[in-house]
Amino acid sequence: MVKLFVGNLAQATTSDELRSLFSQYGKVTECDIVKNYGFVHMEEKEGAEEAIRNLHHYELNGQAMNVELSHSKPKASTKLHVGNISSSCTNQELRAKFEEYGPVVECDIVKDYAFVHMAKAEDAMNAIKGLDNTAFQGYLKK
Repeated sequence: MVKLFVGNLAQATTSDELRSLFSQYGKVTECDIVKNYGFVHMEEKEGAEEAIRNLHHYELNGQAMNVELSHSKPKASTKLHVGNISSSCTNQELRAKFEEYGPVVECDIVKDYAFVHMAKAEDAMNAIKGLDNTAFQGYLKK
């Protein structure tokens, strides 16, 4: 997975627009906008590099975007594997479910399973206790 920083976004830009734009270059696993910048997580390095080449200074909603590799340092977290994810489940829905137990640093759905990174090990353990072998959107979590 490769995390890209996208700066200088127009106020009207939505994460769906950004996801659609970057999806032309490969699978986007997560896409978030914070004020006038955002982060796009792409599955493959080659796709991310292609997106940088084609979208750096690309004009979206009247503003030229800055697209580059993210230089943020990964936060310490506890990584959970979540199985049997419904194909209709979104990152936001899964993230919200786990945030009932504590802060989620990252959430990536890959086919019918996901990885959820929780900020605190204690919260991750509580999520396991509370969610293991439970149904979510019609599927059983293991």
